[in-house]
Amino acid sequence: MSDVFTHPWLGGLFADDEIAALWRPEAQLAAMQAFEIAWSRALGRAGLVPEAEAEQAALAIGAMHFDLDDLRRGTGQDGVVVPRLVAQMKAAAGVAKGAVHRGATSQDVIDTALALAMRDTISVLEQRVAALDVALSDLDARFGAAPLMGRTRMQAATMVTVADRVAPWRLPLADHRARLAALTPRVAKVQIGGASGDRAALGPAADRVAADVAGALGLGNPVRAWHAMRDGVAEFASVLSLISGTLGKIGQDIALMAQQGIGEISLSGGGTSSAMAHKQNPVLAELLVTLARFNAVQVSALHQAMGHEQERSGAAWALEWMVLPQMAEATGRALSAGLDLCAQITRMGEPC
Repeated sequence: MSDVFTHPWLGGLFADDEIAALWRPEAQLAAMQAFEIAWSRALGRAGLVPEAEAEQAALAIGAMHFDLDDLRRGTGQDGVVVPRLVAQMKAAAGVAKGAVHRGATSQDVIDTALALAMRDTISVLEQRVAALDVALSDLDARFGAAPLMGRTRMQAATMVTVADRVAPWRLPLADHRARLAALTPRVAKVQIGGASGDRAALGPAADRVAADVAGALGLGNPVRAWHAMRDGVAEFASVLSLISGTLGKIGQDIALMAQQGIGEISLSGGGTSSAMAHKQNPVLAELLVTLARFNAVQVSALHQAMGHEQERSGAAWALEWMVLPQMAEATGRALSAGLDLCAQITRMGEPC
């Protein structure tokens, strides 16, 4: 296992089970299944297929258990999972197979599942950013008046207080909450474009079908498919990196404050050394720095992936699949580690 988030022991440091659950194959499959159920029913309500047939297809899809080995083989052949996924759904629907996936395309299914994952991830991150704000406020209340040597360019400057050190940790959180709130409607959008992004296969019923599916899934309904407009995905990645970057600043400061000979902070529950029993390593502080650097590197890939050529890309699209889930988990883990780190702080300020 080379992925640190799922590694049998490295996962103990890096994994965030709550965020990972939103991006796991099971969640992606459930989201694609939900899209196809909503799609079949929308076709029926729009009169594009008989409504009874649409309901029969929706019920059959909802009751399915998928052949994952077949999906794996199909993805290796087709580059996307949806053709084989739809083949299994049509087989399950039987005589109602004409109400399965009609007028949709693979990218509609996969990108709508992505929108659901981004929406639900934002919700978790909003809660954790708010909790971290409370935790930092508590540190300020407990230790804020204590004196601390201010340092500029790693050199002693003038005396400040703990409150002065904590303020740059806490103040960006309000901006991150605002960014997340503004981001939600820009990424939580259904993807419906059909073969070339123009919804032509649905004819005059296109807008009705799109609105129906969006409502069923709790997503926004843009006026046009965003197949080749990936600014929302790149913005999502950028906000992830900004949040983990703020946590990295906190971790870097705490690691420096914890240095022997500096001793401006005391932590409980630090990491031990296999060779030096006297050490208590600031493991969580270091982890915050690592995760911030990881996301700072990965975010460039999502900006590269904005170049979806013409009406659809395969290469840029697949790059998103490789990078975005790990960035989401890294950000979630940074926030949970930041909260745990705040709970470990028993003293801040100049050593007595």
